[in-house]
Amino acid sequence: MDIESSRSGAHGEPDAAAWVTVEEWGGSSGSALSRTAVLTASASSLASNRFGSRWGRIGSRVLGAFVPEGFPGSVTPDYVPFQMWDTLQGLSTYIRAMLSTQALLGAIGVGEKSATVIGATFQWFLRDLTGMLGGILFAFYQGSNLDSNAKMWRLVADFMNDLGMLMDLLSPLFPSSLIIIMCLGSLSRSFTGVASGATRAALTQHFALANNAADISAKEGSQETLATMSGMGLGMLLAHVTRGHDLVVWVSFLSLTIFHMYANYKAVQSLSLSTLNYERTSILLQYFMEHGEVLTPEQVSKQEHILPFWSSWRKLLRVKLPHELVHLGAKASMLAHSDMLLIAKTRSYYTNANYFLLDKDGSVCIFIHKQAVATDVLKSFVHGLVLARFMQKSKSCHTEAHQWMDEKYNTFISKLKVEGYSTERLLSHSIVWKAHWVYGPLDEKTK
Repeated sequence: MDIESSRSGAHGEPDAAAWVTVEEWGGSSGSALSRTAVLTASASSLASNRFGSRWGRIGSRVLGAFVPEGFPGSVTPDYVPFQMWDTLQGLSTYIRAMLSTQALLGAIGVGEKSATVIGATFQWFLRDLTGMLGGILFAFYQGSNLDSNAKMWRLVADFMNDLGMLMDLLSPLFPSSLIIIMCLGSLSRSFTGVASGATRAALTQHFALANNAADISAKEGSQETLATMSGMGLGMLLAHVTRGHDLVVWVSFLSLTIFHMYANYKAVQSLSLSTLNYERTSILLQYFMEHGEVLTPEQVSKQEHILPFWSSWRKLLRVKLPHELVHLGAKASMLAHSDMLLIAKTRSYYTNANYFLLDKDGSVCIFIHKQAVATDVLKSFVHGLVLARFMQKSKSCHTEAHQWMDEKYNTFISKLKVEGYSTERLLSHSIVWKAHWVYGPLDEKTK
């Protein structure tokens, strides 16, 4: 550049040889941007090049109504497979709902001259009342467990919904027990509403990679609405085609139910949660103690037991997983005199801890201090798992467990954080029973 052109540029005067290019990028986040236009201007002309078709831009707008802003960079990798299977199971649910509702309305007398409005209204009222009361009781007894076992309860919720629909379809076959069957079906679906809503909240937080839980929830609602409308349309068509053909109705219903259960299992199986519950913590700790490394959430998800009835089968077979040997939040009133003496002997291992452990009958009981915080609960559970492991190999299990916690616990937690796990708290049942303790000097007999 010569001196004159430098001076003219400095005074803001246009340079005959000057040009500028501006690119237009569209998208809601840096990871999802795409170039849509390039404008190049010189002193005498303006050139414009556009990329992509108008239909492509319209398609992107339509897709934006059903996926979170910034997709796919704003959600976790397991969002797409989960939503795909979840949409398919929702579609099958609404198709079956038309069949079961048609059967239920026929059972209460819709379309019959002998049926009265007040009778049908009263039966429907009892049905809804039973469902409301059932939802309250279920939330009371299981509300604190839904977050810690979101995968399992998601399957339970849909299974109970299947059971409720089955009750509706059975109602015309047993007219003398109609009200009982209707109420049982409503009760079953009430469990579905509570469990599904609670687990959905936990999964939304998991998917929200960009702290966009509200957007994910809103778009999930749009997806569900689309599945509902499609399912209702197909369901009405199926109900019309199968009217008066009971065998075809049952074959269609059972076939869709089997597909619904399969789609639910695949949806839950695709989840790779980064929160720590009893089983995930146990799997991670066991692998770390054996190999010194931590599994990824994807690897852990393949080892989780998510079938609802798996725990019942294990109880019948008297088989316990490692985390089932540890009882968190034990009651202090259960302590016997021998237990108290054992606690006194091992008190040196828990001097600076807001918990203490008691090995009893092959299990580990964890007593939580009344001033314990969330990180203390997680640490106590890991300590309990370590103690349960050493109980099977050594008589000096408390000593070895204490030594392991001092040397390797912080390393374990650090590696969990590196892999993306949430180590702020342990997803557990509500810890109702806590304790406070004071130690006195030990006499020679108890040492």
